[in-house]
Amino acid sequence: MTENPVQLAVIVGSTRAGRFGPTVAKWFVDHVDRRGDVAADLIDLAEDRLPEQMSHEIEPEAARVLDTLGARLAAADAFVVVTPEYNHSYPAPLKNAIDWHFTQWQAKPIGFVSYGGVSGGLRAVEHLRHVFAELHAVTVRETVSFHGAAQLFDPTGKPTEPAAPAAAAEQLLNQLVWWGSALRTARAARPYTG
Repeated sequence: MTENPVQLAVIVGSTRAGRFGPTVAKWFVDHVDRRGDVAADLIDLAEDRLPEQMSHEIEPEAARVLDTLGARLAAADAFVVVTPEYNHSYPAPLKNAIDWHFTQWQAKPIGFVSYGGVSGGLRAVEHLRHVFAELHAVTVRETVSFHGAAQLFDPTGKPTEPAAPAAAAEQLLNQLVWWGSALRTARAARPYTG
């Protein structure tokens, strides 16, 4: 482990019953854990439900959930969003989590691990790139995409052909570590104001 690893928040973007996201996210976090230059914090949006509507008047429990998630996002140097593709885009609970926060995303890199049918979730990723650009985040080029994901993992949650996804994950992590370190240093030297 390096002295100051990049703090990476890995966000599971789907909250649907029977979702495949936790399997993909666990595989990715296991891959991250083999490295010494990055440390993962797995955030599953299904664990705590965010308020569905933006409002200045929210219940105390919802405020607690928002504060906890906001603190975890603020502590991250970089993000990976694990997302399926729903109707050519990404899940509504993920959009809700993104929209409830603003400064936590700024001047930080974001990578994507997507999964789905024939498109492997890549259309969701393309939509997310536009959203995160508006939030002053930097999306990295490399992605990990699982096309026909349910058939690519064995019953223990491991890819049946691990070499290609592992190589893609390494490329993604290399970019996130570079950008995460560089932007962390830049934010410390000169706080980002947008």
